[in-house]
Amino acid sequence: MTLFLTLLQYILPQHSLSRLAGKISYCKWPWFKNRFIRWFIRRYGVNMDEAVIADPYDYPHFNAFFTRALKPDTRPIDQASGVIISPADACISQCGQLQDDRLLQAKGQYYTLSRLLGNKPEQVALFRDGYFATLYLAPGDYHRVHMPIDGTLQSMTYIPGRLFSVNQHTVDNIAHVFTRNERVICLFDTHCGPMAVIFVGAMLVGSIETVWAGQVAPVQRQLHTHDYQKKPKPVRLKQGEEMGHFKMGSTVIVLFGKEALQHWAESCNAGHKIKMGEALATAASNTV
Repeated sequence: MTLFLTLLQYILPQHSLSRLAGKISYCKWPWFKNRFIRWFIRRYGVNMDEAVIADPYDYPHFNAFFTRALKPDTRPIDQASGVIISPADACISQCGQLQDDRLLQAKGQYYTLSRLLGNKPEQVALFRDGYFATLYLAPGDYHRVHMPIDGTLQSMTYIPGRLFSVNQHTVDNIAHVFTRNERVICLFDTHCGPMAVIFVGAMLVGSIETVWAGQVAPVQRQLHTHDYQKKPKPVRLKQGEEMGHFKMGSTVIVLFGKEALQHWAESCNAGHKIKMGEALATAASNTV
């Protein structure tokens, strides 16, 4: 069965299915969207008491429910000195230090920083031997992504690709999945040095949006980069501010440079659930 599910992803029309899922998620027929939302809440154990709009029937369509905002006090930001917070509610898939330009995907499986960043040598040099955390957002999680630390946006790159699922089963069985899927790479300058926050698309992800550019994927499935250093008004975001969101579950990869971190948070281990605002790591003392 495992082999069948893996092979099936190679032959399914990934982009067509994702576009269809995106259209269905905007359906406003009450008899459909209300039943769908109610089933989803039961199936994934969504806590609606945390949401600004607690009544699921008040959402105009499923996508509005899926990208729901939370009450301000539900995700407090860790205020400890030098703390880098988790950008999302997620399960930690992997975290650690790069081996030169290699990142761990799953036990015994690695992929390269060069392929992840779209073969840009100048960006690869920023993160070689640095640190990474791979965070999987399950369907029932809160799906807005926030800033781990204060930062100024330097560039944003969209890389087209496949749309394999990014659940643990797929990550364990399909090699280089994060470098094969479409993704949006957001490069920031921070007091810890360079930081990249990478939105990785996946099967049935309707789109990826950022607060500064709106919908980024899928608009045109062509590689493109926007240089925000040349913009007249810089994009500066504080720790905990919203960056963007997925319109279905997916993965966020966070990268830091070689000298950026003092240590990971004690609870930062593969398989651990973490919430946005909780400590992910502590910055090196010379960068604070």
